[in-house]
Amino acid sequence: MVKLQFLGSGDAFGSGGRFNTCFMVDGGGTRFLIDCGATSLVAFSQFDVDPNSIDMIMLSHLHGDHFGGVPFFLVQAHSSVNRQRPLTIAGPRTTEQRVMETLENLYPGASSRNWRFDLNFEEYDVEQDWTFGPVSLTPYQAAHSAGEGPALALRITVDGKILTYSGDGGWSDGLAKAAMGADLFIAECFFYDKNVDYHMSLETLRGHLDEIKPRRLILTHMDDDMLGRAEALEYETAHDGKIVDI
Repeated sequence: MVKLQFLGSGDAFGSGGRFNTCFMVDGGGTRFLIDCGATSLVAFSQFDVDPNSIDMIMLSHLHGDHFGGVPFFLVQAHSSVNRQRPLTIAGPRTTEQRVMETLENLYPGASSRNWRFDLNFEEYDVEQDWTFGPVSLTPYQAAHSAGEGPALALRITVDGKILTYSGDGGWSDGLAKAAMGADLFIAECFFYDKNVDYHMSLETLRGHLDEIKPRRLILTHMDDDMLGRAEALEYETAHDGKIVDI
C-alpha cells in the first residue's frame, strides 16, 4: 500500500489559506516529498511530520511555491533538528544551482557550510528514467516555464503503483503521456474555465480525461474561484492534510 498526504495543496498566492504544494509519499520502505513549497516547514508542524523522516525531495519545477521550502528545510536540518539521515534532492536541470543560490540569498554563508548529514543532489532529464531505491520516475515536459530548468509532469512508480503529478501547466502531449492510466493522477487545476497556455483549467482537463483514463483523479493548486466551486464539482479535490491510499 502506498500512502500519500497532501501537506500543502494550495497555489502560489495562499488562496483559501492553503499551504504551497507539498505532498508526502510513503511506499517501498521510503518516505519522500513531491515538491516542497515555501510554506512546507509550517505544514510539517501543522501535521506533526518529523522532517528527519524524509529520505528524498522530488521537484517538478523551480518556482518558489514548489521548491522554496527546500532552503528552509536544509537550514533546519543542519541547525535545529540534528539530522543524521542522508538526504537526496532531485529535480530538473539547474536544481542544485537554484537551491544553493536561493539558500545563499536567504542565509548568507549557508551554501558553503559542511553539512552534518550526507546531502546529495540529482537532476533528471525529460523522458529519461530515474530511480531512487524503490522509487522510479519518468519526467515529461509540461506546458509551463520556470527558467533554465524545464517544468515537468512526473510519472512515479512505487510498490507497483503509478502516481502522476501534473506539476504546473496547461494540457500537453507530455502531460498525456505522464498521466495515461495512472492509479492516481494529481492534477493542477488553477482555473475553472479560463484557458491560458501555462496553467490548467477544469474545462480543458475535462475534455481530455477520456484519453488518459486515470483510475483516480484529485484536483489541486486551485484559485479562489475553483475553491468556491469545489463542493459542487463532480471531481475529487485535495485539501491540506488529506490522506489517500493508492
